[in-house]
Amino acid sequence: MSTRALRTAASGMYAQQINVETISNNIANINTTAFKKNKAEFKDMMYQEVSINPQFSSTQAQNETASVKIQVGNGVQPASTQKLFLQGDLQSTGNQFDIAIQGEGFLQVKRPDGTIAYTRDGALKVSANGTIVTANGFPLDPGFTLNDDITGITIAKDGTIEAKEVGGGTNVLGNIELVKFINPGGLQPIGDNLYLETTASGAPITGTPGANGFGEVNQGYLEQSNVDIVEEMIAMITAQRAYEVNSKTVKTVEDMMSMANNLKRS
Repeated sequence: MSTRALRTAASGMYAQQINVETISNNIANINTTAFKKNKAEFKDMMYQEVSINPQFSSTQAQNETASVKIQVGNGVQPASTQKLFLQGDLQSTGNQFDIAIQGEGFLQVKRPDGTIAYTRDGALKVSANGTIVTANGFPLDPGFTLNDDITGITIAKDGTIEAKEVGGGTNVLGNIELVKFINPGGLQPIGDNLYLETTASGAPITGTPGANGFGEVNQGYLEQSNVDIVEEMIAMITAQRAYEVNSKTVKTVEDMMSMANNLKRS
């Protein structure tokens, strides 16, 4: 019994350690552009049937016993961490290359190995060859290139990029496409504000910003992290208290074992 109790309490301590690590990562990324917070999820472990002392039944003779069993759990284990794709606040930057997605959708970027990744980080830049890229240097897909005659760009809410040329003329470079997923929580985060498609997320659905359930593109804004610092601090305190209670359970079981050993000696 005591060994099972120790294992159960230890599983609770380990679970709260994972919980604190998840919360600390959220807090660390409070200023990360378009960061989506994580939530740790847990599940109970298998149950064991434990026989207790037989009890006399009122309907039975005193020499007959009824077998009674109860189920005792074996603790908790981490199940998964889930990304919560709640909308973050939009902050005005005044930078013509900054865009924020208001609503559902991701930008597509092409990685150096040719694979496609997805991001909501709209802090775009212009590379040395005039290509519009992310902060990591990954070009948008479909891509856009600016030449020396372009003095500025205008990005409409539907993703249309219009270039202003020397002399006052304008030229439409193309349209930014967004993608969405049936289950965005199933995307695989790989760092650098990027996500990869998985079986759990489903295949990407391509669309035009502002149409068919896709979010709008806002030029001159960046989406902030959706981490609520007050909520995370409360969760941190709760996790700390739960860890402390589990550690006290270990101490209590240890005291009970010591008492049992002392009884044997006496």
